[in-house]
Amino acid sequence: MYRKRAFYGLILVILTACSSGGFDRSKDEVFAPGIAGKSDIDGLIIGHRLMGAGEYELALKAYTRAAAQQGLNVDTLSAIGSANLQLGRLGQAERWLRRATEEDPDFPPAWNNLGVILMEKGEISEASEVFRRAFAADNGNSDEIRDNLRLALANLENPGDNVLDENQNYNLIRRGTGDFVLLTAL
Repeated sequence: MYRKRAFYGLILVILTACSSGGFDRSKDEVFAPGIAGKSDIDGLIIGHRLMGAGEYELALKAYTRAAAQQGLNVDTLSAIGSANLQLGRLGQAERWLRRATEEDPDFPPAWNNLGVILMEKGEISEASEVFRRAFAADNGNSDEIRDNLRLALANLENPGDNVLDENQNYNLIRRGTGDFVLLTAL
């Protein structure tokens, strides 16, 4: 007898919980979850970590969310362009990075990444000029930008020699306020 009562009680609880009103809701009230509050997590930081982990598509989504929260500033434009570069979408990456260089002409990572794209496309002379701008904007502080400029100039001077090696492509991405982290291009 106890088992029958427990079984019927359990059925009653399940049916009550499964009804549209639940346990406490009145029949005339519409139930919908609330809006999620503003996230404290910076999409750029998440995107940078995903880029470091080789998850470029997820990084692009994180950068896009960051752009929705912060607006299209030089950081988000450059980050979206860099993620597209890693995904091999050179045309899209070039458009984003050109917008970033227009937004802030003194932002070295955007210039450097644009130079990497131009090297990939075989536009060596423009790439060398872009790397010069990156080097000047960085005041010569980055060895990586200097190496990219050297490679571009070597390819410009000796177009017949294949000086550009696949393992020597570098992509410079800005993290935080002034730290630069190298990610190799695939």
